[in-house]
Amino acid sequence: MRSKLKQNSDFLQNICDLSSIERVALDAFCDNVYGELFVEYKEGEVLKIEDGVIQAPDINFSQGFGLRTFKDASSKYSYSSEIDISSMKKAVNAVNFKKDNINSSTKIQNIYSCDKKNNLYENTKFIDTASITQKIDFLKEIDTYARSKSSDIRQVIAVLASNWQVVSILTESGSKISDIRPLVRLSVSVIIEKNGVLESGMCSGGGRFGYETMINQNTKIAYVDEAFRQASVKLNAIKSPVGEMPVVLGNAWTGILLHEAVGHGLEGDAIRKKTSAFHKLLGEQIGSESVTVIDDGTIPGRRGSINIDDEGNHTQRNVLIEKGKLVGFMQDRMNANLMKSNVTGNGRRESYECMPMPRMTNTFMLAGNVSVDEMLAKAKNGIYAKTFSDGQVDTASGKFVFSASEAYLIENGKVTVPVKGAMLIGDGPSILKKISMVGSDFSLDNGVGTCGKDGQWVPVGVGQASALVDKITVGGSDI
Repeated sequence: MRSKLKQNSDFLQNICDLSSIERVALDAFCDNVYGELFVEYKEGEVLKIEDGVIQAPDINFSQGFGLRTFKDASSKYSYSSEIDISSMKKAVNAVNFKKDNINSSTKIQNIYSCDKKNNLYENTKFIDTASITQKIDFLKEIDTYARSKSSDIRQVIAVLASNWQVVSILTESGSKISDIRPLVRLSVSVIIEKNGVLESGMCSGGGRFGYETMINQNTKIAYVDEAFRQASVKLNAIKSPVGEMPVVLGNAWTGILLHEAVGHGLEGDAIRKKTSAFHKLLGEQIGSESVTVIDDGTIPGRRGSINIDDEGNHTQRNVLIEKGKLVGFMQDRMNANLMKSNVTGNGRRESYECMPMPRMTNTFMLAGNVSVDEMLAKAKNGIYAKTFSDGQVDTASGKFVFSASEAYLIENGKVTVPVKGAMLIGDGPSILKKISMVGSDFSLDNGVGTCGKDGQWVPVGVGQASALVDKITVGGSDI
């Protein structure tokens, strides 16, 4: 793909040298009115092979700005795909709280986060690190290797996707900061058939790094082997038992349950509006002492990590639950101001068309010191839910239903046969108190999470060690 922006070698200057429209944007701010100008350029591509055929590449570009003002609990927002003075003047008129008190004397101070020595991304110019031919050849190699695994293979799909985002953020104080954000993802899925039964398996992963991290033989083998293993396991699965029973959660991606059932309830807007089950519980013991939950946007290379959030604040490591006690929330600027608390670097948005709101980055539960065997022995009879596929959560109550994509019976303290159709049913506040053991096998997910909230989608990470939930309702479904 030939980048429109890279046709000009001063690509960063193009997005960050915005002095003329920035001066106009500052007219939107006055005393006790806050906000920011968010300017964005994004380019992306999706390459796919299905049934041995390379599909037409999906290549896209977008750019624009969003101008927000907020005062107390009121906010105004205007955006445009045209980055020029005329569009900016219209935006200023749309978001002004008090048109006769402008602040155009504010001095603009430039800070470039992409020049930090502790930049969280391995390669901000990743789009140039592999040619279109290399990417297509890699997808063909995946298809060939997958089909060589077994004559039972009926379908192979592989998708290599990326986007490259440049943002510039100017706040009402004149502070200006920018960032260059790479993001790559690979997904491999297979369908196998045996005795007339079809089953599927999938392996996905990615992060904020260059294509060279993905396009190699080790990745090809690992992703195909894992997808094939998952599908093979399902072929031998029996129907899951139902009822209340102990459940041992696997590590890594099972952290999605924590993200959905607990994490959203700890975002500042839900707390302030009292729409969260946790809004009255700050300082209270809401879980067992085995549970410590962190949101951390500063882990290098991770899908949910960003140098700065979409309001221009540096991300940080935020302790939310410490040894079962609720100690903090995730905040953007507006909710932090209203709640008289600190900004935590969690103000995020999908694009320039959207206002920021408090969102998670990489959310996970810290490791304990127990082995999986010890947890299985204590559970004795129940379910080992190794990983999940999808789920539904009500943030207000914390109630959830999650489907296990790979699960096994626990019989007499041992993992035995695989089961299918297992669904975990419960609520976030309750499950935290029922986690009695946390393993030492902590891992973050492979880099596949995308979180939806109020119609906006942002990349996130999750993780945890294996954990024993002493009792939870397991539902079943016919598959």
